[in-house]
Amino acid sequence: MTEYSAATWDIAVVGAGHAGLEAAFAAARLGCQTVLFTINLDAVGNMPCNPSIGGTAKGHLVREIDALGGEMGKVADRVFLQSRMLNRGKGPAVHSLRIQADRRKYQDIMKHTAETTPNLSLRQAEIVDLRKTKIGWEIVTRLGAVHRAKSVILACGTYLQGRIIVGDETYPSGPDGMFPATLLTERLRALGLELMRFKTGTPPRILRTSVDLSQLEPQYGDTPVVPFSFENEGRDLGPNTRECYLVYTNEETHRVIRENLHRSPLYSGKIEGIGPRYCPSIEDKVVRFADKPRHQLFLEPMGETTDEMYLQGFSSSLPEEVQEKMLRTLPGFSHARIMRTAYAIEYDCADPLQLLPTLEFREFPGLYGAGQFNGTSGYEEAAAQGLIAGINAAHRCRGKQQVTLDRSSSYIGTLIDDLVTKGTREPYRMMTSRSEYRLLLRQDNADARLTPLGYEIGLISEERYARFREKYRQVETEIQRTEHTWFSPEQVSNLLASRNSAPAASGISLADLLRRPELDYALLAEVDKDRPFLPAAVTEQVEISLKYAGYIQRQLRQAEQFRKLEYKKLPADLDYTTVQGLRIEAQQKLNKLRPASVGQASRISGVSPADVTVLLIWLGQHHSQEEKP
Repeated sequence: MTEYSAATWDIAVVGAGHAGLEAAFAAARLGCQTVLFTINLDAVGNMPCNPSIGGTAKGHLVREIDALGGEMGKVADRVFLQSRMLNRGKGPAVHSLRIQADRRKYQDIMKHTAETTPNLSLRQAEIVDLRKTKIGWEIVTRLGAVHRAKSVILACGTYLQGRIIVGDETYPSGPDGMFPATLLTERLRALGLELMRFKTGTPPRILRTSVDLSQLEPQYGDTPVVPFSFENEGRDLGPNTRECYLVYTNEETHRVIRENLHRSPLYSGKIEGIGPRYCPSIEDKVVRFADKPRHQLFLEPMGETTDEMYLQGFSSSLPEEVQEKMLRTLPGFSHARIMRTAYAIEYDCADPLQLLPTLEFREFPGLYGAGQFNGTSGYEEAAAQGLIAGINAAHRCRGKQQVTLDRSSSYIGTLIDDLVTKGTREPYRMMTSRSEYRLLLRQDNADARLTPLGYEIGLISEERYARFREKYRQVETEIQRTEHTWFSPEQVSNLLASRNSAPAASGISLADLLRRPELDYALLAEVDKDRPFLPAAVTEQVEISLKYAGYIQRQLRQAEQFRKLEYKKLPADLDYTTVQGLRIEAQQKLNKLRPASVGQASRISGVSPADVTVLLIWLGQHHSQEEKP
């Protein structure tokens, strides 16, 4: 291959999936000359697995991305086919928005946004080499073009040494039949990166007209549609246009699977990569949960202008003919036609323990990782990392302080802290149970938590920030009004009786009425006749703040205790073998991972509470100063 000098950039992003797009948008919008490489322009913003955005905990991530100034939520609001708020029967901490997306429309919008964003160039090329230079990095395309950049963000998705597996058949491939990236893995290993081999999978796609939908249970979207983007609060996004359908496997389905387990690459040893624990294949579910007579599946639309549908929960790597037999056992699927066969895909990714909380590789200044390349699964996890990597690469190029989010501030902070502190030995998926501060980190208040930071960084406009400030001025004013609005027992007696709520013994404030679980803001309009007209987003914040005030205050105290350890910074060059009292395992782990703070050190596997005490004593003796943001 003959090389030639092609161009010089501030930042080069490798991969134009959800991580690469957010990284490139952030870097370019912060004024850096950015190039975004993709192995195929038709794969920009692709959804090779589920045609949806959001879901449990993932919806929180999308809201946080939007609150910081990212793109995913805005585009999701433009392409939804159906929108539902999950977990409405539970508390607001776990409410999670999820949409079915028109995947091609999503791709078109993302690609066009990349084409029209100032400072951003979109290029189709396979990257085959990455080289460190005295002033930055060189990346080389398969056609010999050498691009120089101050920083590089690797967002390679599932393309690195991608291998598709269906039954006994295996072949090199990226997702959705794209070319794999076959040469970069070798160069990354030669550079010194530690790589892992992971696996994920996807279910078959079914022709809608071949399924008897009358035998399936329809699922309808919510009305009104709740937006992902805070920019769209109060706007009518239009109606849901498609239904999803619920169906269950049965004993016949399980019999077909059990009789063909010997042909499954999961059990034959053909699959080497480690798969996601929380999104197993249907054959894995049948084996692991042998006592369950059925498993839930969802038939979901892929787009407005296609009859192709996605069978969520039916991921498999069994041979194609076995997939046909399994499918035909489902109610309504006796004549179903597969349009795309389910498959497993193996790929290379980096061990995230090599990363700093900024997503920069500890041993390779100016090199960042994002998305599935860092060992995660899911579009939302990828986009969140891409946004942070893009911000930090831009700040590095501009000589600004790097941005880190802690666990008490966001799900994004939790995600990154888990990766860089604990690592992962399987594709990492965000769940609400991973956060110690769920009531503080609700999806509804992501703007309150992160929009000021997005504004400070430069990704939130003056106009949007002014609207944000006005929203929370209204929230505070209304909370004060509810505290100072009082009713006599007679004024509220009928309302309380109708809701089986205890009668008021004396005068009672509107705030105290709102704190009762059986009452809400809308119901109290009956007695609160002089209330001002306020947007739903404002009254939602008022009601949650009052109803959960005690719990919120408790978690705020816990978060403050957490931050005290986070503020106790550890020297970057500290040799932990010189700290007397640390166990040998702790010394080794701390020297390898180089935690930024005592708080981060405390979450490293192998570092005990006694070791943390030793670190605190050492810091006290050495007069280390606490650093506050």
